[in-house]
Amino acid sequence: MKNIPTHWDSARHTLGVPSLDGAHREFISQVDALLTASDEEFPTLFQALVAHTREHFLEENNLMRDSRFEGLGVHESEHRRVLGELQQLNRGLKLGRVSLVRGYVMDTLAEWFHTHLTRMDNELALHLSHR
Repeated sequence: MKNIPTHWDSARHTLGVPSLDGAHREFISQVDALLTASDEEFPTLFQALVAHTREHFLEENNLMRDSRFEGLGVHESEHRRVLGELQQLNRGLKLGRVSLVRGYVMDTLAEWFHTHLTRMDNELALHLSHR
């Protein structure tokens, strides 16, 4: 895993929007649990992460629409892409590909979250603070 924190760090992760911060804190907690899960626990925890991410993206997309966020199209497209990856990986997990999905969580997902948070979600938080 690259040098990306997998524990909540208020200084790095807090955006000042309670609904986003709460969802992000939960996401990080779930990723952290996946990193240490046994192969037996992993599928259930991953499915919980997929469900949480789907719900969070839906809420965030609604927040962007309601606030007339200018970056809605690109941000929503990124949500669809990542959720699609998670759903595809979940199908692989159901076929027993635990190591493949574990590798994605370790090498890709944490880094994606950090980038998404510091760029796209930070932009949304700034937009919301000016409204």
